[in-house]
Amino acid sequence: MASAALLSASPSLLFLQNKQVGRCVMNLRSSLYGELILNQCSVRGFLDRSRGGPFATNSVLGRKIQKRETVIPDPDYRIPIVLLGMTGGLAYTDNLLPAAPLGLLGLLLLFQTTRVRFVFDDEALEVKVGNELQESGENVFVGGKNRWKYSTFVNWELWWPNFPILVYFKEMQTKPEGQVHFFPVIFNGKQLYDVMVERAGPSKTSGPKMP
Repeated sequence: MASAALLSASPSLLFLQNKQVGRCVMNLRSSLYGELILNQCSVRGFLDRSRGGPFATNSVLGRKIQKRETVIPDPDYRIPIVLLGMTGGLAYTDNLLPAAPLGLLGLLLLFQTTRVRFVFDDEALEVKVGNELQESGENVFVGGKNRWKYSTFVNWELWWPNFPILVYFKEMQTKPEGQVHFFPVIFNGKQLYDVMVERAGPSKTSGPKMP
């Protein structure tokens, strides 16, 4: 009889919900069963609060999808122009033997400056070609795609700061022991240096210092 009286006297709770706060209140059939349900609801409410609810989830997702903008340094024609100028000077003084290869190199770099682009996206440096930024295909020297993640960079350098001629970097993506790359600086040297520092970190010698 005492048990029956206890069961009939147990409180009846309703499940309520509004737009801001959800309360978990169940019909308690017995003191033991009611305690179990209440504890489950309390834990659920605690987890919801600790997670921050759907707004926190949206906030986390919002931060996750934020990416750094793609940077493409402007072309710089100074190196091919200097080489072609030297070629003209050598040809004028009848030094045709050194003028020929120097002139060919100047023409090649002039052509490459009009079409080759370094594209720094959120996670990697990629070499592309043309105004449409088409794929550059396989690397003709070491194989593999001309795209390297910043996280695989071991070191990089820019020679020389006042008149950059070569950019060098070593990465572990192409092969585990590391692969070295050299590219003529046919891009704006200041833009190239700044984005390399931002995406790949400072160079091994903490330089060069761009003016």
